[in-house]
Amino acid sequence: MESLTVELGVRSYPIHIGAGLLARGELLQPHLRGSQVCIVTNETVAPLYLARVESMLGGRRVSTVILPDGEQHKTLDTVTIIYDRLLELGFSRSATLIALGGGVIGDMTGFAAATYQRGINFIQIPTTLLSQVDSSVGGKTGVNRPLGKNMVGAFYQPQCVLIDTATLNTLPERELKAGLAEVIKYGLINNPRFLDWLEHNMAALLRRDPVALAASIKVSCDEKAAIVAADETETGLRAILNLGHTFGHAIETAMGYGVWLHGEAVAAGMVMAADLSWRMGLLQQGEAARVKRIIASAGLPVAPPAIAPDIFIRYMSKDKKADEGKIRFVLLEALGKAAVKEGVDSSLLAATLGAGAQLTAG
Repeated sequence: MESLTVELGVRSYPIHIGAGLLARGELLQPHLRGSQVCIVTNETVAPLYLARVESMLGGRRVSTVILPDGEQHKTLDTVTIIYDRLLELGFSRSATLIALGGGVIGDMTGFAAATYQRGINFIQIPTTLLSQVDSSVGGKTGVNRPLGKNMVGAFYQPQCVLIDTATLNTLPERELKAGLAEVIKYGLINNPRFLDWLEHNMAALLRRDPVALAASIKVSCDEKAAIVAADETETGLRAILNLGHTFGHAIETAMGYGVWLHGEAVAAGMVMAADLSWRMGLLQQGEAARVKRIIASAGLPVAPPAIAPDIFIRYMSKDKKADEGKIRFVLLEALGKAAVKEGVDSSLLAATLGAGAQLTAG
């Protein structure tokens, strides 16, 4: 096991990474406040891991909420199911919620914890690669609305993140590849040496080599933890974690939540961000091509679905990173250096959107 800390003063918390951690209840005990614990999971994960997590909790009063699986269920109506269960059981402010599942479960459980009786403890036990390297760390919680992804939410940090890498053995291949998009992102925005490592180790990651996966998760969490510690509520530096997300969220919203996985949309979005960076003179053409090549090597899409440019722009204008309708993009000034750019020339953006459409048609 390896452990690191998200340094947020009195709200600092550990991230534990290793195989077999679902057998180590002592890692959770310091982070459980009262005797009431509710595990929130979904129909896919519950048969695999719910009993193991229940056995980690000793003699506490443990209840469960089992939700439907899928991004399309990441809504206020679904969060209400959690609220109602807690109210039925008489859970108090000393209760603890445990999110057991991927990013959708983590985001909704965290939002429920942030808002139930104005805030109760919660713990993240992520079971997908994407949630292990990204969404479980940093305290972003929330739900989707029809016009925009993650538009209702709160910053609310967990007490602990427990990453059992053995849960990836049951992860569908498509979900594994989607998680790799967020892993690649860390190399692109801040760590060119990690990007080199990924180029040489992508095949090992795809065949689920445990050493390679653990290493990629550790580096990703290190990068995320450092950025969150420096800018918890995304007033500056943390925005670079959104590389590819402005394009990606537009893809997810336009296609309907769950049609494209989040990581798939972000992958295509990062290729588009690299293309726009090149057109703006920030990247060399060969560097933009390298981004596309690395993403393709992970078996991820390098072109968006067939979405009309005006639809793209409409959804990007409603993205939560937009400011008074002005689209803000995270772009690459170099491989390993990202920056937020406003006032992008509309003709260059149109060229990027057109290039994506040509790739889709091809």
